[in-house]
This record gives sequence, structure tokens and C-alpha cells, in this order.
Amino acid sequence: MTVNVSDWKGRQAPSPLEGECIRSMSRRQIEDRLEELGDLYAETSGGDARAWNQGRKLFLRRLGDEARRPGFALLVAERSGLARQRGVDGAVGAGDDLRREGSFVLTGCAYGFPVRADGPWWWGLDGHLPGALLGLATAGRLFAISRIVVHSQVRSRNQGRDWNLARRLQRRLLADHAAGLAGHPAVLGVTLVGRGDRVAVRELQSWGWHSVTADTRDARPWAPCRALIIES
Repeated sequence: MTVNVSDWKGRQAPSPLEGECIRSMSRRQIEDRLEELGDLYAETSGGDARAWNQGRKLFLRRLGDEARRPGFALLVAERSGLARQRGVDGAVGAGDDLRREGSFVLTGCAYGFPVRADGPWWWGLDGHLPGALLGLATAGRLFAISRIVVHSQVRSRNQGRDWNLARRLQRRLLADHAAGLAGHPAVLGVTLVGRGDRVAVRELQSWGWHSVTADTRDARPWAPCRALIIES
């Protein structure tokens, strides 16, 4: 799980009354807009242009791998009025922003997939979650939110508000998955964060996530990751 941090300064925070439009993307639509998704990641990841482009390539490679998982879902947030232009060398930079009337660009995205009892995420979670929660995977009620990509103001302002973009994205992912289950039961979101990544943990907790530990007999005290959960 990665929560991107932006270095940009002085950008006005989105109005909660205007808000972004959130919608899902099919695999074909994801393929068609990979460049934009990569640019969104780059502009929110911080660092110089070289670091942006290296991180961008890694992000797109991992996105491609996870998009092949059964039940994979990706949401994007879009806002009108801001379009972005790539430099002549293909690099993406803060100085490349242009305003165009009637244009739409991505301002955030989030994606994940249901945890399957026989899948690789099950093997990674069995030492991080209590057994009772792992049992939800059998009924399809355990959903891994793999990544949330938002700008810095989403983390630094109004984190507890329902209209906070990160909260809207994660809530919609869980709701969409629950809508596809018989009876629309409650779904539990789960993510893994590097044990030393305190910044990501704080950000997730500000959006309503809670840390959990495995049952004593299954716990891995030296595991490199820790689990966080959120209810739908």
C-alpha cells in the first residue's frame, strides 16, 4: 500500500462543494489511459523529474500486474478545467501544467481486489490478521485496497470529512464490491503497510483505518509489514 506525498506548493485545495467526479474504469479504459495514470502518480510522488519518471515506470508495472487479479477494480477522480502537457523529452514536471476550458484530468485514483482464500494475498495475510477476519475471504467479504493516489492537500486538510477525496475513493471501492455480493453484506477493507512507514500509517488512520494484529499463535513479530483494516 502506498500513499503518495506531493511536493507541490501553493495549489488551492479543491472545494468540497464542487468535488471530483468518481467513476470506475474497465481494463480496456485503464489501458487507454495508462499514460495519464502514470502522470498522476508522478506528480504526487515528489522528488525531481528523474525520480518522477523512475517511480512512474514502477507504478505502471505494478498496476499492470495487479490489474490481472480476479475482481480487480480501479476508480478515478476527475476534475474539469486543468489539463497537463508533457515536455518535449517526455518527462512530466510541475511546469508543464496548462489550463484549458472544457478539459478533464485525473486528480486521484484508488484500486484493489477481493482477497481469495486460495490466492497469494491470503498467504501474505495469514500472519497479519486475526483468524476470524481471514474467514471473510471465503465469503468474498475481504477486499484489499492496494493503492490510493491523491495530492497532499487531501491528506493535510479535512481528513475526517466524508467528502475528503481519499475517504470517498476507499468507501466507493468497498461499496462497489459489496454491491456485487449476494445480499450486499458489509465488506472489510485491508491493506499492508511497511512496518517503518509511519507517515503512511498516520495518513490511513486519519481516513478511518485501524491497525490490527494476528492471533498470538499466527503473529509474525518481525514481519516487514503491518495490517490495517477499515469497515465499509
